[in-house]
Amino acid sequence: MAGFLFRQFIHYALAGLLLLGPSFAIPSFAEPGNDNRAPDLSDYQRLQVGAGNKVAFDVYAEGFQIYRWNGTQWLLSRPDAVLYAGATAQGVVGIHYVGPTWESNSGSYVVGSVLQRFTPDPTAIPWLLLQAVDSDGPGIFDGVTYIQRVHTVGGLAPAVQGDFVGQEVRVPYSADYYFYRKHK
Repeated sequence: MAGFLFRQFIHYALAGLLLLGPSFAIPSFAEPGNDNRAPDLSDYQRLQVGAGNKVAFDVYAEGFQIYRWNGTQWLLSRPDAVLYAGATAQGVVGIHYVGPTWESNSGSYVVGSVLQRFTPDPTAIPWLLLQAVDSDGPGIFDGVTYIQRVHTVGGLAPAVQGDFVGQEVRVPYSADYYFYRKHK
């Protein structure tokens, strides 16, 4: 009887997830904070996360780096990106915006501060190592300690001058973000 009830529970739980539609997705992770699917950093060891932290999950981001012309140069104003479950972009799990902040569909968030930069591709924004300075809420971003931005494509500031002070431009970019938690 217990086996039957468990199967019924699983059946209804999966049916409920399907009803949520394609906008619901879970980022790729096995056991939060306890798997180690860190990206291959090869020659970029300055972006390595310290011992005691392991990948909790990763997301693929597509969006824009928004730059503002100050009269002499383009300055990064903010990112504006959608976060997808893993590299295959199978479902929206959150957003990325000024802070830099990553926020999940469930309301959890993490704010990061840049520790290291590395530019393996001069045609794309740098890879980053960020330390979490704030995280909270129910969901995937609660308790995150570090973030890596890798495999960047595009997103560089325009090479031409702006037309007027305060002009904003949205430059497309994509990247993979890896989120770490303390390993228990």
